[in-house]
Amino acid sequence: MGDVAKDLTAGTVGGAANLIVGHPFDTIKVKLQSQPTPAPGQLPKYAGAIDAVKQTVAAEGPRGLYKGMGAPLATVAAFNAVLFSVRGQMEAFLRSEPGVPLTVKQQVVAGAGAGIAVSFLACPTELIKCRLQAQSSLAEAATASGVALPKGPIDVAKHVVRDAGAKGLFKGLVPTMGREVPGNALMFGVYEATKQYLAGGPDTSGLGRGSQVLAGGLAGAAFWLSVYPTDVVKSVIQVDDYKKPKYSGSLDALRKIVAADGVKGLYKGFGPAMARSVPANAATFVAYEITRSALG
Repeated sequence: MGDVAKDLTAGTVGGAANLIVGHPFDTIKVKLQSQPTPAPGQLPKYAGAIDAVKQTVAAEGPRGLYKGMGAPLATVAAFNAVLFSVRGQMEAFLRSEPGVPLTVKQQVVAGAGAGIAVSFLACPTELIKCRLQAQSSLAEAATASGVALPKGPIDVAKHVVRDAGAKGLFKGLVPTMGREVPGNALMFGVYEATKQYLAGGPDTSGLGRGSQVLAGGLAGAAFWLSVYPTDVVKSVIQVDDYKKPKYSGSLDALRKIVAADGVKGLYKGFGPAMARSVPANAATFVAYEITRSALG
């Protein structure tokens, strides 16, 4: 099996691990991000992350926390396969000699390149996922307008294409790239830097699973710490109405979020995102490393 095929396979396994561990946290994050700003004197739909969990489970049962998982589950193989295989090819291109470990700076460049590639797959996938996850927040408006909510990922895609054409699936591509490129650059850089620190040098082949868990968790936290406001902008744009949009673009969304909620509005759902990032990304990297090692 060639290196590309090994990276594709290991990336797929890592992505599945990420999704299983992290999706409930992601659902709560999107619900908090996309809930409408309450009218003066009224309380928001969700008082916080715990309240969002309680309301979701009460209304939809525990499976409500996994709502919208069909879209990323269908593409998780492709997404993580692309991420890790492009990163692997970038590593081969940047490596001075075969088998020589990359520096942290080179891992940052490799991560940025991988981020560009996965943005084009992440955008339509996340759009469908976010629109499904945000349904309970948008249900009242849909009921008032007499619009039926889509019933699943395929139904969401059909509604989007009907309202905006195929290009509608790429709504939010700019903030998606604004998240994936710097986020993955920092994530892979922090992962490598942490491993090298724990190993006491560039050779990290002898590290145990505990060290990989720590490095993966820190890498995931670094990703979200660096790009969270961009993710909020992406989410509100992707759940926005196509026919009567509230936002004309990323900058307009940024301005309106800050005007309505202040800078803290750019950190809606930050708690669940950070709570998710450590275990989910630790699972991703460990699953990737185990599979890649097993494949030789």
